[in-house]
Amino acid sequence: MSTNSQQKIQAIFQSHQDTIQKLVSIIPHIIEVADLIKMTLSSGGKVLLFGNGGSASDCQHIAAEIVGRFVKERKSLPAIALTTDTSIITAVANDYGYEHIFSRQIEALCLKNDVVIGISTSGNSKNVIKGLEKANSLGAITVGLTGGDGGLIKKISNHSIVVDSNETARIQEAHILIGHTLCELIEENL
Repeated sequence: MSTNSQQKIQAIFQSHQDTIQKLVSIIPHIIEVADLIKMTLSSGGKVLLFGNGGSASDCQHIAAEIVGRFVKERKSLPAIALTTDTSIITAVANDYGYEHIFSRQIEALCLKNDVVIGISTSGNSKNVIKGLEKANSLGAITVGLTGGDGGLIKKISNHSIVVDSNETARIQEAHILIGHTLCELIEENL
C-alpha cells in the first residue's frame, strides 16, 4: 500500500473518531428520544422514519431492528420506513412533486403521539421538512436526526439530535451509531 493511501485512510479514521467522540455531548438528547420512543411503543404507537439516499437506508435499517429485534429476543415492535414503497413514492412524486413523498405518507399513516423521525445530513431536505411539518400538524412527536447546524429540521422538530460535523460520510456513520444506540435503549425493560 502506498504511503499516500495509508495516510488518507488514517485521516479518514481520525475524522470518524473525532466525530464519534463529539457525540458524548448529545447523550442527553439520545436518552430523551429513546424514552419517548419507548413510551410511544408501550402505549400502542409506532415509529415512522424517512430520509433520502444513505439516510433512506438508515431508516430501513433502524425500522428493521425495531420490527425484528436488535439484541434481545422480544416481541415485534411497530416501525415503518417510508422510503421503501416505490409505487407510492413515484406516484406521489409524479402527481404532487418529490417534496411531498413523505408528507403524503405521514398524512395517511401517522397518528397522534406516534414518533416520526426525519433524517437529513444537512437538515434542509425539503421533503423531510414537509414530512415533519405534516407530522407536527397531526400531533405526532417529531425528531430530527441531522448534522452540521441542524438546518431547518432542528428548528421545526420537537426534538433534535445533531451530529457536530459538516462531512456527509461522518454524519451518516454517526447516524447509524445513534440508530443502534436508540434500538438498544428501546429494548431495555421491554
